[in-house]
Amino acid sequence: MINGENYKRRRKETFSDDEDSCSTDNEPKKKDLNGIITSLLLLEEQEKRDHEEQNEASNEEKLILESNHKRKTRTMLEFYTNLQDYYSEIDETDRVKRKKSRTMAASVAVAAVSQTENQSPNQQNKQSGSGQQRRLWVKDRSKAWWDDCNRPDYPEEEFKKAFRMSKSTFELICEELNSVIAKEDTTLRNAIPVKQRVAVCIWRLATGEPLRLVSKRFGLGISTCHKLVLEVCSAIRSVLMPKYLHWPEEDSLRKIKEEFEGISGIPNVVGSMYTTHIPIIAPKISVAAYFNKRHTERNQKTSYSITVQGVVDPRGVFTDVCIGWPGSMTDDQVLEKSALYQRANGGLLKGVWIVGSSGYPLMDWVLVPYTQQHLTWTQHAFNEKIGDIQKIAKEAFGRLKGRWCCLQKRTEVKLQDLPVVLGACCVLHNICEMMDEGIDPDLKFALADDEMVPEVALKSVSSMKARDAIAHNLLHHGLAGTAFL
Repeated sequence: MINGENYKRRRKETFSDDEDSCSTDNEPKKKDLNGIITSLLLLEEQEKRDHEEQNEASNEEKLILESNHKRKTRTMLEFYTNLQDYYSEIDETDRVKRKKSRTMAASVAVAAVSQTENQSPNQQNKQSGSGQQRRLWVKDRSKAWWDDCNRPDYPEEEFKKAFRMSKSTFELICEELNSVIAKEDTTLRNAIPVKQRVAVCIWRLATGEPLRLVSKRFGLGISTCHKLVLEVCSAIRSVLMPKYLHWPEEDSLRKIKEEFEGISGIPNVVGSMYTTHIPIIAPKISVAAYFNKRHTERNQKTSYSITVQGVVDPRGVFTDVCIGWPGSMTDDQVLEKSALYQRANGGLLKGVWIVGSSGYPLMDWVLVPYTQQHLTWTQHAFNEKIGDIQKIAKEAFGRLKGRWCCLQKRTEVKLQDLPVVLGACCVLHNICEMMDEGIDPDLKFALADDEMVPEVALKSVSSMKARDAIAHNLLHHGLAGTAFL
């Protein structure tokens, strides 16, 4: 028993020694781990402090930059304000100087007139012999060409070649516009005479020459010529259009129907319709709307245009015009935008026809040719006779562009002013047609307007039946020709 107890005691001591040795070994490891954790915490703390310092430095730099920017902006604004004030003072000084100069010039002119009136006839003759003094502010330009044209003995043929009309027609236009465009003389300058004002406009429209050549011809400034063209065109449109371009009254419509029926055998026709394109310079806005795809493809050159739709009577006189819609629009789209279309929907054209090309739809008041393939003899005959009517409108537009060459090429006139110029050309065309002003064969212009079949070629079933009846009547009553055979 004693041995057993001794064994247990020794074993217990052994375990106690082992535990002491293990605890002694773990103490350095714990110390090392605590040191590592402490180092990590210190590093993290240091990193936070560094990050805060960087943010503070960045914010300080940002504040400095903003402060510099504000200071520079304030300095620039003060500079521009002072500069603007400086230029304003200069402008005011110049304005005062010009005003004083004009006042002095007026005083000198009045004094000179008074002195001339007070001089004896002998003194006046002496001064006239030495030559009159010119006003220093007037630029001397030669008006020899216009003065020559304005002579009573100037050849009629040469005058018509220059202005596309006879002297009598020109005088008529001047008389009609006199009350609107006439100006009074002032102390410092003489007003441009009415005849010269009208001549500047008509010669510009007739030749299409640039303004610098117009200026040279008439002895006026370029800006003055441009202003005169627009003023006279506006006067023509406002004063002469109501008189020379309007929808006919009942008596006139009756005569028009009779004349068209005599030409084609088709009853109740009151007009022939056509749409042409006027080339323009590419506009700054809505370029795609004015892009003319058909002319571009044909001419291999980018083209922009605006449209002019017109209805004419048997003489080729316009009875209705629609001006200014963009060149990308088809004929039927222009028609739907016109005032004529609105009036027709209101019943103005009930029971009558306006003849159009295949570019228009068949409607209750628009009569167009057959366009399907494999036409019958009756349909061929109808197309032949309706073509005679349509040709009247096309030839009228040919004379319009032939007389007024400004319509053949891109013009210097701004897009917003162009409808006024085109309206004036249509009115002047009507006056020339009414006055039987022939056109020089060399001026005839070949139109190149493509016709596109509209998306909806038939807008009225009753009109289709009416067209078939007209075609049947033409052929079976011997009214149609045989050109199609």
